[in-house]
Amino acid sequence: MEKITTEERASIRAASEEVSLQFRSLIDTADVDTIKHTQHQILGKLQDSNAVLSHFNEYSEQCYAELSGEFVRKTRLLKSVKSDLDHIFTKLRSMKAKLKATYPDAFPDSATSEILDKRPDLDSPLQ
Repeated sequence: MEKITTEERASIRAASEEVSLQFRSLIDTADVDTIKHTQHQILGKLQDSNAVLSHFNEYSEQCYAELSGEFVRKTRLLKSVKSDLDHIFTKLRSMKAKLKATYPDAFPDSATSEILDKRPDLDSPLQ
């Protein structure tokens, strides 16, 4: 490797300082100060937002911990109710089939039942 002499080092240093001065002359210090100030303000706002979001996350976690057990219980209850209703409707269908087999005239055909049935259709969307 080639050793750099003191003169070359001085020359490199002088060139570096000149380039540095040229770059500094291209940038207005007032603009740099304005950018620093703006960045500082943005940093403060982001830190405040981060603190608020952290607090909200902690609160949400606490609420979820309080309610998750209740959600599990209610879900189990709804599944149980659905199972019971499915069983009831299965029994009703079988009873209706037995009644229809025993008494065919007891249940009108579909055209007559639509005329007799005045209940609202719960499957259709509300208007």
